Formats: sequence, structure tokens, C-alpha cells
Amino acid sequence: MKKYVRVKYNNNIVWGAIEGDSVVVLDAAPWKNPSETGERIEFNEEILMASAEPTKIVLIGLNYRDHIKESQSADDVPKEPVIFMKPTTAIIGPNDEIPYPPGLDRVDYEGELACVIGERIHDVDEDGARNAIFGYTILNDVTARKLQKKDVQWTRGKGFDGFAPVGPYIVTGIDPLDLKIETYLNEELRQSARTSLQIWNVYQLVSFISKVMTLLPGDIVSTGTPKGVGSFKPGDTVRIEIENIGTLENRVRKL
Repeated sequence: MKKYVRVKYNNNIVWGAIEGDSVVVLDAAPWKNPSETGERIEFNEEILMASAEPTKIVLIGLNYRDHIKESQSADDVPKEPVIFMKPTTAIIGPNDEIPYPPGLDRVDYEGELACVIGERIHDVDEDGARNAIFGYTILNDVTARKLQKKDVQWTRGKGFDGFAPVGPYIVTGIDPLDLKIETYLNEELRQSARTSLQIWNVYQLVSFISKVMTLLPGDIVSTGTPKGVGSFKPGDTVRIEIENIGTLENRVRKL
């Protein structure tokens, strides 16, 4: 298992690998076969940025049966994965605040396991998907719920700037198929599940998406949220923990 981070360093943003209490600076993103620069930074969570540089973020809706029951009028499981996208401008990091735009009367958290693609793929099977995934991270699929329900499609409700907190690390060498995922709102446990409860696992999802669009190195695929989604308000703190990956915590700020 190895952890990669994107951090602030000498007025720049650089990628690095965590070794003990240090960050070994890399000369490129970790999926690009980078070299070490020879520089080391003392690790400090305050320097963490979003562990992401995607060309696109592809997300999955309705991938846990209990979440389907809580969010739909019926509990029918979709016949195929439901996919949607967020713009890259939605990305923020572990030390950023989730914006609460004016005019919205409900904004929700959704804790999710996400993967980072390591190579260009198109129309691959599950084995090809497994081999193409570089590592795993945490994503909060922040959602303006009433807008999502109002619109025919979900782009507006999920696409606001800052509605995709990502981090704190990209972790390699772990099994994503049975990880504990929990979401806390102001220290109160709201979501608790295991990724083994997903209807479609991450390899199946990446394969499915690759048959629709080419996935490029650095792209993010987020695998859906379990039951327990709920709203937050300015001043609240949302914390998502995923076993073997880490903790993504963000405070909410009114715009």
C-alpha cells in the first residue's frame, strides 16, 4: 500500500509520496511514472490539496439497495448503472470549505469511494478496468437535492463549484471490494456501510463507463453512496472515513 498526495510547497502545488512523516516530492502526477526530485517535505495535513487532476469526474447514482429505498418512491434496482458527471471546477480539497450557494434550501452530503484511472482506456472488460485503476480516494458527492429532483437530469444540482471534495490521498495496493465507509455530520454518524454492498463493484463500473466514453489518466470514477444521506447547513462539518484510505473532512461555508 502506498499513499500519494498533492500539496502546497514553495508557492507551488506538487505531487508527492508519503514516506513516514515526510512527503517525497515527485516531478509529475503519480500515474505518469514520475521520478523523485530529491526534495522532502515534512508532512502536515494543512498543506494537503485535492488529490485530483482529472479531465472529468464520472459518478454513479443508485448503487446501494438501501439508498435506493430511501431516495426513490420504489425500490427497483436499475438494470444498468446510472452515470452522470461533475465539472472539474467542482473539485476542492481537504482543507477547503464546501460552499453553500445563496438561494438553495437543501444541500446534502454523499460519502463515496472513488477510483483514479491510471491509463487511457476504451471499451475494456472487468480485468482491463482492474488493471487500469491507479488507486483509490474519497469523494463527497455534494448535492443540491431539490434542484436534482426538479430537473430532468442532475447536472445543475450536483455541478456547483466546490461540490466535489476529494482526498486526502490516492492509495494504491488495496482491495476496494469490501471497505468500510462512514460519514459523520458534526461528529454524529450518518452513513455506515461496506463497499461489498454495492450493486456494481468498481471494476464493473469502470468497464461499463469505458464502453460509453474514453477514460483518461487522472480521471475520477466515484462509485455511489450508501443510505443515510442528509442535509447540512453553513457552519457544519462533514467527515467521511474509508477503511485503508483515510479521512476527508470539510466545513460548510455560506456564500
